[in-house]
Amino acid sequence: MKYKISLTDVTLRDGMHAVRHQFSVDDASAIAGALDGTGVALIEATHGDGLGGSSVQYGFSKETEEDYLRAVCDTVKSARVAALLLPGIGTISELKKAVEWGIRAVRVATHSTEADIAEQHIGEARKLGLDTVGFLMMSHMTPVETLVEEAKKMESYGAHCVYIVDSAGAMLMDEVRAKVSALRNALSAEVEVGFHAHNNLGVSVANSIAAVEEGAYRIDASLAGLGAGAGNTPLEVFVAACEKHGIDTGVQLYPVMDAAEEVVRPRMHRPIVTDKISLTLGYAGVYSSFLLHAFRAAEQFQVDPRDVLVELGRRKVVGGQEDMIVDVACELSKQA
Repeated sequence: MKYKISLTDVTLRDGMHAVRHQFSVDDASAIAGALDGTGVALIEATHGDGLGGSSVQYGFSKETEEDYLRAVCDTVKSARVAALLLPGIGTISELKKAVEWGIRAVRVATHSTEADIAEQHIGEARKLGLDTVGFLMMSHMTPVETLVEEAKKMESYGAHCVYIVDSAGAMLMDEVRAKVSALRNALSAEVEVGFHAHNNLGVSVANSIAAVEEGAYRIDASLAGLGAGAGNTPLEVFVAACEKHGIDTGVQLYPVMDAAEEVVRPRMHRPIVTDKISLTLGYAGVYSSFLLHAFRAAEQFQVDPRDVLVELGRRKVVGGQEDMIVDVACELSKQA
């Protein structure tokens, strides 16, 4: 094998967007159980928008955060469980509770130019003994030089790993290579580089392989690609492609194929495909979790959801500005 990497599965976190955060405790246990022992290093599990995300703005979860996380942590025996935390949505208090419920890692996510708001959360995570990851969302919007500066901030706060996150699925391979290699060259050897893709342009597997070739060690994927927009890098497809390419993922191919086909697909609310709306997310460079919100707003105001997404992209709207989706749909309806 030419490369050895570590895989993080996000079916039980990013995948929550695709099921409107309605996985039950039984669903979570079944998926976590299927993943455990396949060789996946981390299983991320929370509301799609992280700790504290269950709300009017982001959508209410079917289960309480405690019940959901306890179910996953109690099921998993080999892999570790991670939570996502977005400062301003999740709090340090919620992080401490999640540690009590069993998580062993946290990914602290900010917009790719706002790493400074993660300082307290990353510092506290290190004090709690967690595997601590910095997550630079919407990285396609940020020039290489600025992205490096933000990554170095997260490194200085104590992150064990810093991720380039293609939240909109808007990157192509050359951009991935440039940004991953820049971070790998700028950060100390002790700090790992990670990459998180969405498949809105249909290139998540290729982008993730390009990231590995440029020095990314941690890669995100999900069973059957379950995730926001056109989904994440499909775990079973990525593992198969890596085997052909000489990348050691540590994940067993047949068990992960079975988990996708037999456990996750029957629980999907709809197929994860690159349809015309999710494709527009990648084309316009819009946050992938906006997909269902844009559908609902477009239907309410009788406008084309593609026009809503393109206008959101033109305005450079980012995660946390979901209220703008309705505003834009309303404005477009008045222009019609």
